[in-house]
Amino acid sequence: MFDSFTLSQLQELWWLIVSLIGSLFIFMTFVQGGQSLLSYVARNELEKSLVINSLGRKWMLTFSTLVLFGSSLFAVFPLFYATSFGGAYWAWITILISFVLQAVSFEFRQKQGNLLGARTYEFFLFINGIFGVFLFGIAVATFFSGSSFQLDDYGQVLWQHPMQGLEALLSFFNVALALFLVFLSRTLGALYLLSNIDFRLDLVKDMEKRLRKAVTTNLTASIPFLLYFMVTLATGEGFAISSETGEVFMEKGKYLHNILAMPGILAMLGAGLLLVFWGAAKARQPATTCGIWFSGLGSTLVLLGLFLTAGLNNTAFYPSSFDLNSSLTIYNASSSRYTLTTMGYIALGMPVVLACVALFWHKMDREKISTGEVSDFTAKEIY
Repeated sequence: MFDSFTLSQLQELWWLIVSLIGSLFIFMTFVQGGQSLLSYVARNELEKSLVINSLGRKWMLTFSTLVLFGSSLFAVFPLFYATSFGGAYWAWITILISFVLQAVSFEFRQKQGNLLGARTYEFFLFINGIFGVFLFGIAVATFFSGSSFQLDDYGQVLWQHPMQGLEALLSFFNVALALFLVFLSRTLGALYLLSNIDFRLDLVKDMEKRLRKAVTTNLTASIPFLLYFMVTLATGEGFAISSETGEVFMEKGKYLHNILAMPGILAMLGAGLLLVFWGAAKARQPATTCGIWFSGLGSTLVLLGLFLTAGLNNTAFYPSSFDLNSSLTIYNASSSRYTLTTMGYIALGMPVVLACVALFWHKMDREKISTGEVSDFTAKEIY
């Protein structure tokens, strides 16, 4: 089947697949969002245990999706992997450190005799919840704003800024997308906790109210940053590729042209935003807990639309602001036709993997987290 595809079709197909994985990662950041809400929504040990036990069932999904995203980029677009991970390494190392802190915290927070104490690990979870998502958002934003690098004649990366990727923090355009994703993850986290914790006992009724308020507060806080990012994206210059010479040049309104030229992307962005708001609106209805599925699907569609806007329609998906023609495209950064074809057949197994994830998700969430699942020690402290 994949043998009949042209090389450019394989490259575009794999950009779609990689973009989908990256978009699913944003959905999975409901774990990080829930972690960052811990001190706000949980006011005692019982409530903390309910939140952490709920998120603890899913924290590996976020990390696994991030690893899958990185490994897919390595296999399919190795020049991007070498350029970004080899040049902007401080940004990626910081992201990975935050996820190491998350893993350590879930493992050791409740262990007796730990030297740092539970509050320290809760702070680590907060760091991962905020900065893990924030820095990933910064990295995604550079797909549109560009990075300061140059490739020599041998394809080696010469990064042109001493901060090695962290200089992207100096652009408010990048920060706006990152903050939108942080508040979006907190919205998703509150929606997930609403769907996964049993609030029938009066002991946790107040926490339910705080979670429903957190949905509205965080989604409202995200809107100005999203508007700034989208308006700047639509009105600013973009990194276009000449169809005749293959050279990269700056084009006014390039990303708006991409969205208008590909109606499917426009539909994704519109439908995704509507679903995010619909899911949040569900949280305002008493006893309604299904909002996570609407907002989760919506957030995936929004990010998928942004990823496709960055890479398709003759656009450099990892542009160089230092040297335009060092910019990476899905055509000059991809693996060989043989590798893309082979990986295509391997990718046919992805629906099976997703089905297994969905099955185990269903089994884990078949019954909501209740006060009976927290430790006896915690219950004694509350009573």
